[in-house]
Amino acid sequence: MKDLKDKSDDKLISLYVDGCNEAFDELLERHKQLIYSYIRYTVRDNQLADDIFQETFIKVITTIKQGRYFDNGKFAAWVMRIAHNLIIDYYRQERVENVQSADAFDIDLYNKKEYSDITVEEELIKRQTNLDVKRLISSLPRSQREVIEMRYYLNMSYKEIADATQVSINTALGRMRYALMNMRRYADEKNIILTT
Repeated sequence: MKDLKDKSDDKLISLYVDGCNEAFDELLERHKQLIYSYIRYTVRDNQLADDIFQETFIKVITTIKQGRYFDNGKFAAWVMRIAHNLIIDYYRQERVENVQSADAFDIDLYNKKEYSDITVEEELIKRQTNLDVKRLISSLPRSQREVIEMRYYLNMSYKEIADATQVSINTALGRMRYALMNMRRYADEKNIILTT
């Protein structure tokens, strides 16, 4: 069907339930970039991201086919929550098996390009700053940490963040505000000076 692109997510799901596989293809095409980017950013491993992405959509298909998905106009947020839960399940299992790497979350909040003429001292300062920022982010409550990560690492809009976390845009903005306030307070308490 040529007009599938004009259909809402819920209408595409309804068509898929009625046997139109192209409707699901359109849903996948519509949302795969956002979902995959979130998974890839979170796990920081291409192979693992591919596996979780596939598992996410297998779960989506299974849930829809079993009639357990209810139209609510928030399909993308629902899929994002499934992906998020699968990531959590993976890391819980890793922790149980005691094989999780401490280097799995090498994050650069500033997202600056690398300079070719950087000195050893500048590189050490940058590394220390990145470690300090990681500590500050890890000290935040989960809801605030999620907003920081989605906004700064995934470049998601506040609308996308609100949809992914199933809250209003004002709540997402509020979480960001409190996250930044808490990071500043924690930095002051620990005498952390962030310079790059």
